[in-house]
Amino acid sequence: MTENESRASADRPIAGEMVQHGTGVNSNRAFPTDSYPNNLDPFVLFEQFYIDPDKGFPMHPHRGFEIVSYMIEGGMEHEDSLGVTNTAYENDAMRITTGSGIRHSEFPADGQACTGLQLWVNLPEAEKDADPDYVDATADELPTEERDGATVTTVIGDGSPISLHTPMEYLDVTVADAWTWTVPDEWSGFLYGVAGDGTVAGQAFTAGDVLPVTDGGSVTLRSDESFRVVAVSGRPHGEPIRQRGPYVL
Repeated sequence: MTENESRASADRPIAGEMVQHGTGVNSNRAFPTDSYPNNLDPFVLFEQFYIDPDKGFPMHPHRGFEIVSYMIEGGMEHEDSLGVTNTAYENDAMRITTGSGIRHSEFPADGQACTGLQLWVNLPEAEKDADPDYVDATADELPTEERDGATVTTVIGDGSPISLHTPMEYLDVTVADAWTWTVPDEWSGFLYGVAGDGTVAGQAFTAGDVLPVTDGGSVTLRSDESFRVVAVSGRPHGEPIRQRGPYVL
């Protein structure tokens, strides 16, 4: 670690753990897992899902948090109790505020398998009963720019049409050389490897790995090839995260 880097997190990158949902959908879960059993206030869970053409999530309920789905490959059909239907394709994003309660379904589109990333973000106690809401953005609507050593798409943050009740940033980053990620003081966050290999603060990091960061700081990512990660950070609520299956109380 160079002198201008600081990091408070797990001691090393952690491999995600494969889980199978009751519907037969498989996911690589970054947290919470046996290796990292904690939630990461304000984040409840994060995973990369893989849905085969004959699988999916039938209509089911949620409440008490917000969901961000970001597609990596293929398409996913969304339908909900607000009357919204939408199909998200590669690099499209969807945000659901479950609030006081919503039902939705998720199935692969066009008879093809799909994969994407799903993040659950806790709602602060005072907003648990917020009206349910939905918004989406296509890849063209998400700002993308070249930064030193990387191509960065802002899924949530400055310039994105998607926002949450929790102040946060969600970046899709392809590192071609070296790129430094900075988390604001007192914020928490994580890096997740989507594709390729590289290093994070000098430690090997590959697809499916996660590195939690618990109190701000900066860390440098390096790669000799194309190395794709998501970098997510947010301001903690300082409140217990009480997950009960599809609900966060």
